[in-house]
Amino acid sequence: MGKHKVAYFYDSETPNHYYGPGHPMKPNRINLAHNLVLSYGIYRHLSMFRPHRATAAEMAQYHDPEYIEFIKKASPETAKALAADANKFNAGEYADCPLFDGLFDFCSLYCGGSIDGAVRLNHGLSDICINWSGGLHHAKKAEASGFCYMNDIVLAILELLKYHARVLYIDIDIHHGDGVEEAFYFTDRVMTCSFHKYGDFFPGTGDIADIGDGNGKYYTVNFPLKDGIGDEDFLQIFKPIIQKIMDVYNPGAVVLQCGADSLTGDRLGCFNLTVKGHGDCVKFVKSFNVPLLILGGGGYTINNVARCWAYETAVLVDKEDIANEVPVEDAYHEYYAPNYNLHLTPSISMTNSNTKEYLKKYKTQILQHLSQLQGSPSVQMQEIPQESLLVDRILSKEALEND
Repeated sequence: MGKHKVAYFYDSETPNHYYGPGHPMKPNRINLAHNLVLSYGIYRHLSMFRPHRATAAEMAQYHDPEYIEFIKKASPETAKALAADANKFNAGEYADCPLFDGLFDFCSLYCGGSIDGAVRLNHGLSDICINWSGGLHHAKKAEASGFCYMNDIVLAILELLKYHARVLYIDIDIHHGDGVEEAFYFTDRVMTCSFHKYGDFFPGTGDIADIGDGNGKYYTVNFPLKDGIGDEDFLQIFKPIIQKIMDVYNPGAVVLQCGADSLTGDRLGCFNLTVKGHGDCVKFVKSFNVPLLILGGGGYTINNVARCWAYETAVLVDKEDIANEVPVEDAYHEYYAPNYNLHLTPSISMTNSNTKEYLKKYKTQILQHLSQLQGSPSVQMQEIPQESLLVDRILSKEALEND
């Protein structure tokens, strides 16, 4: 296959949103990653777009209208008046999802980028679409959770399902992709595959025994992991499982959530992956040459998040040999002190609690489950629904000037 057509979505308003003092989620990490994409010159090899703002009607393709209306009204000023609803929807002062200024706009932007990426893939305008502001995988139909309010991933997958019989969702965030799994647990149209820390760790779901139900039985894959896993062990489970899924499921499109809290040194994480190891997962998925939507997710040591997503953007445009030294002209150069390197060194003090026997046992079990699938499911595809005027506007948007 020739050079991939890569689209990249970014809006300068997204990083300006602020969860509040002391909160580990920092949208400004998107700005750090974007500046590395610029300073390394990676942007020259992709088409850059500003996402549209997703509307309440678009969000209602999955989310409960009453919940959407709550998010639209939510702010620090309305928090007291909305206290009962906030409690109902798991948001507000005493939850991990605060009601900050511009909350609905923030959701509109990150959801818009993911939907736009799906639309471009559907129409063959791009082979790979990147939205680092997306990937908020914990949000439920009518509930905020784990710093996530609207589930842009579910919305993007629903868009992809208009044109593709089967969509594969892969999640390499340290936290289980529970919101996406829940949305598609009973269908074979979407396979979800999550590699995550399990056991006394948020969100507490994602047991290996959770394999889907009804028509979706065996179409949910969970690999529960322990503290300290490094690149070699992670790739030795990731590659054969993804290879098997691609062989038996044959998806028409893939969505890859690249949560960077699985990196070594993350503020909330306990894995020991390097930027290179994390990026090797992206490179492997890219190698199948299937329409690919790349999303962000977790990641709370923000300079490492930026390193990771900038490097993975380089991988996606076949420029992974970029220099290890962060360019001195980068606007956030001092964030990468003291060594100013792009790549990370794994922690030598972290113990890997995942024994070879443990990993082999669970890998074998998952591969056996996947062998229960008798070829990829066939779907009686209905006529593709008429596209909205909004989608027509998305398709006609011109790329932003790369410079």
